[in-house]
Amino acid sequence: MQPLEWQAAMVTAIRVETHDTKSFAFALPRWTEHQPGQHYDLRLTAPDGYRTERSYSIASPPERVGEIDLTVERIADGEVSPYLHDVVAVGDRLELRGPVGGYFVWNVALGGPLMLIAGGSGVVPLMAMLRHRAAHSSMIPTRLLYSCRTGDDVIYKDELDALAREDRTLEVALTFTRKAPVGWTGYQRRIDDAMLGEVVSPLGKGVRTYVCGPTLLVESAANALTRMGLSAPQIRTERFGPTGK
Repeated sequence: MQPLEWQAAMVTAIRVETHDTKSFAFALPRWTEHQPGQHYDLRLTAPDGYRTERSYSIASPPERVGEIDLTVERIADGEVSPYLHDVVAVGDRLELRGPVGGYFVWNVALGGPLMLIAGGSGVVPLMAMLRHRAAHSSMIPTRLLYSCRTGDDVIYKDELDALAREDRTLEVALTFTRKAPVGWTGYQRRIDDAMLGEVVSPLGKGVRTYVCGPTLLVESAANALTRMGLSAPQIRTERFGPTGK
């Protein structure tokens, strides 16, 4: 298998998602169809030759040919995300390599039911799955359980609302761990066994689950799913540490 090569991808659009999250659209000279759930490596090179790399999940579906979206949360003390947020502009070219990864992936051919569990920016690869599912007008029963600190931290909020509103086979459940929006009547705590039981159980014992987010959330959710009787092959996880991706 040939190693992946770096390529100079041009930024074609930048979209603000939340107060600390932006999506960057890249046109790739050597575009390759990806699997929802994969990521790209991004490399920055300083004038003195110093290089640093980070991996960012692909947010866009494979049906979008020639371009990809990478959604990036700004990490205050990070090396890469502040540069992307504060310096990079449309028309700039950055080095990308990918797509990477083959474990944390899903497509409509794999079937379902499908349970997606996210914390913070962990929703990004799951959004690629939802967009791919929508592109195929799939009726696979699907639920997303998404944990955020506050209402202002919900990435893709308007799109998630629209997808759930237009598709009776998709349900989106939010839980807020710090401050819920005014008038909110849904979950207001960290994801726990009881919450997972309420959201996951209606999908049945054959559910495929994908969990992405901070390490503690992912481990807690995966352990809870195991206690619910799901087998290891049914639970796919992807996690990131305190500094994020």
